[in-house]
Amino acid sequence: IKTHLMMFFIPLSSAQADFAPYFYDNGPYSQNGNLALFSLSEDTAVGTQIYSLNGTDPEGQEVRYGLSFDPGSREYFRVDPISGNITLVEKLDREKQDSIDILVSITDGQSKVVERVTIFVMDANDEKPEFQNMPAIIDVLETTMSGSSIYKANAVDKDTGSGGSVTYYLQSTLFAIDRHSGVLRIKSGEMLDYEKTKTLFITVIAKDGGGNFNGKEQFMSSSATLTINVIDAQDTPPSFIGTPYFAYVYEVSVPGSEIFTVVAKDGDVGNPNPIHYSFDDGDDGVFHINKTSGCITLLSQPMYLKREIFNIKVRASEVSPEGRLMDYGVTTVVIRVVDLNNNPPTFYGENGPQNMFELTMYEHPPEGEILRGLKITVNDSDQGANAKFNLRLIGPGRMLRVVPQTVLNEAQVTILVEDSAAMDYEKHNFLTYKHTYFSRNNSVPRQTLSFTSWTPTTMLPDSPPITTLPEFQKTHPATDPDSGPWGEVKYSIYGSGADLFLIQSASGIIYTQPWASLDAEVRSKYNFYVKAEDAEGKYSLAEVFVTVLDLNDHPPAFNDNFLETTMVIGAPVKIEAVDDDAEIPNNVIEYAIMKAEPDNNIFDINADTGEIMLKSYIKSMAIIQNITKQRDCTWSLVVQARDRGQPSFSTTAVVKIDITEATQLSGGPLGSFLMQSRNKPLHILGMLAGFISLMVIVTVIISTATFMRNKKSNRILPNRRVRRRPRKQQAWVFKNPFKKPETPGEKFKIEEVREEEEREIEVIVENVNYNNNVSNVVRQWPLPPSAPSLPPPPPAYIPGERQWAVPTVSATLAPRPKKKVITRQDTVNKALVSELKMRLEQKSLMKH
Repeated sequence: IKTHLMMFFIPLSSAQADFAPYFYDNGPYSQNGNLALFSLSEDTAVGTQIYSLNGTDPEGQEVRYGLSFDPGSREYFRVDPISGNITLVEKLDREKQDSIDILVSITDGQSKVVERVTIFVMDANDEKPEFQNMPAIIDVLETTMSGSSIYKANAVDKDTGSGGSVTYYLQSTLFAIDRHSGVLRIKSGEMLDYEKTKTLFITVIAKDGGGNFNGKEQFMSSSATLTINVIDAQDTPPSFIGTPYFAYVYEVSVPGSEIFTVVAKDGDVGNPNPIHYSFDDGDDGVFHINKTSGCITLLSQPMYLKREIFNIKVRASEVSPEGRLMDYGVTTVVIRVVDLNNNPPTFYGENGPQNMFELTMYEHPPEGEILRGLKITVNDSDQGANAKFNLRLIGPGRMLRVVPQTVLNEAQVTILVEDSAAMDYEKHNFLTYKHTYFSRNNSVPRQTLSFTSWTPTTMLPDSPPITTLPEFQKTHPATDPDSGPWGEVKYSIYGSGADLFLIQSASGIIYTQPWASLDAEVRSKYNFYVKAEDAEGKYSLAEVFVTVLDLNDHPPAFNDNFLETTMVIGAPVKIEAVDDDAEIPNNVIEYAIMKAEPDNNIFDINADTGEIMLKSYIKSMAIIQNITKQRDCTWSLVVQARDRGQPSFSTTAVVKIDITEATQLSGGPLGSFLMQSRNKPLHILGMLAGFISLMVIVTVIISTATFMRNKKSNRILPNRRVRRRPRKQQAWVFKNPFKKPETPGEKFKIEEVREEEEREIEVIVENVNYNNNVSNVVRQWPLPPSAPSLPPPPPAYIPGERQWAVPTVSATLAPRPKKKVITRQDTVNKALVSELKMRLEQKSLMKH
């Protein structure tokens, strides 16, 4: 029994001493341990070693590592059982699977420990924005007001963070798009016009906010086309086709004849209305127009028309579906009554129309004599040029001629003798002449008349009248009188802004100097003058304005690429970058947080102002410490500043933020202000400068008020008084004693004889302030005179008379114990008495 018990306890003791192996838990950001909270970017290349499993066995036995997946799931990783190195063997795609559940195991050969862990697949900017509702075709009425929304583009980026944000762009002169919402609007001041453009094609671009892909910053975009069909609206009046209109009415026309047809069409060709025609003015009741076809017909005989030209205003009006007349257009139809030249000239005698005239005369009449007895009149009832014709006599020799030779409408015909000798009875006892008229442009005779010298003869016309329409001439005057070298123009430029430009003297092409470098940030506008001069020296000037367009050639720049600041919970921290480009949108900056350590999801940033703030749910330090599991609340943020130019430039800065809670200061508003401005020393300096300036202003105001008050009163401001050591009394010599002083103070001006060697004077300066009733206050005490060279003997003492001594002039202005009102007159009198006493004293000294 004892033997069996000992065999039983020995294995039991060994089993209790064998402990299971375990993994090290090194936290979520370590590269070795048990894969707890491990995350991996989806752009990690296949074959990359991503992690190392790390564990130990309490007994020190060698451990082996294992890795397995759930049945049916894709196996993305492979582990080396000895080293624990995990390698990526399949391509990751966060958009398809954002987390991977795996089983990791560790064993020492006897015990095996299995843990389920989840690997999070982090996003990379590998997806383009995809439009959800485009390409599309929409209809927009042409009367849609400017600024109206016509469509909303919607694109989705499957990425997260800035790579998942979508911004919309388009290039169009008629439309604008909200970059964030994708709402497409008609630009302010622009209108659609069906008559100009019936269909518009707009390309909308969706661009993400950019993100990291394979270690580089990458932006992705896509585009789609929006087709806009402009729907016609009734906003354009009818217009006539083929204007101007000219029509003719011939004198042979009969009432009811069609003269002309006007044609008008509705300006809204997309949905036209029928047209109604009518006369506005000028028809005089002679013409009629069909309301639907626009055909103009004649109502009366042309011979009864009172005018030759009719200017008729025709109106074409749209007819609405309800039958109302709407917009209309007006044009003028010029109708001219045309003479057809169908009436030949007719000769008339005394009794009416006549085509043969007889005359008996003597031979050899005087030359120039009128053949009397012939009363012939010719008339053409046509009008205008059709009534103009020429007359000619056709017969033997040139014995007779007709006057006039050209006739318009009607004339009296006269026949003159031209060759008297040829009119000989023996040669011609019977003469027959054809009096023929011709059209002005035709040499064919129209009608003839005959007469004989002695025997009457009758003769009928031999041909009908023939005519043609008159002929018109057209001239083209020269538009430029100069030619040859005088027409050659040479160009030159000058002016303050012409230094950077050249001009070709022959062609006038302006270009920049080879060395010139234009920069819109330095100067964006230039102006100079162009002179065009010919060979004669005549010239003309024109001013040219050149605008330098800004290119996006400056990236945004922070003051420092590494910034440190402190953030109080509840208060934002602002960063700022500057873009040196000159124009919008090249100098408009957008801010974005690219990365934050140790946590990427507690900050927001205002894209326009650059203000960094905590998420709205973070209200205290406890929440932050709960997220990070650390007491040190210091973050490092990578902030990007990107301009909106094309192409776009960007720059980044690292911002180190120390987060603290607000501490309540005792001190009221001043303490709050100092707390808020703890990171803004310029604000505090500005406040101190303002306070000092306020104190200086108050001091100046008080000093000015005191000065003005003393100026109006009788008080004397502090002055310098000179004290001298007592010395022997000397005589005083008054200057101009008999000159009337202008002021009481001048009575005490004295003149004394100076010694060759002046004695040293001890001067004591003290501030004194005396009250004086004299109107003119002496502001500066006069210096005492020096002692005379030969002092006179002292004056005799006169009993009852006050001994005079003049220590300083100021003695007369010393305040008295009891104030007494002294008038100006009393002061003058006392001064006169003192002067008389001094003069008497001087006379007595001279006698001795």
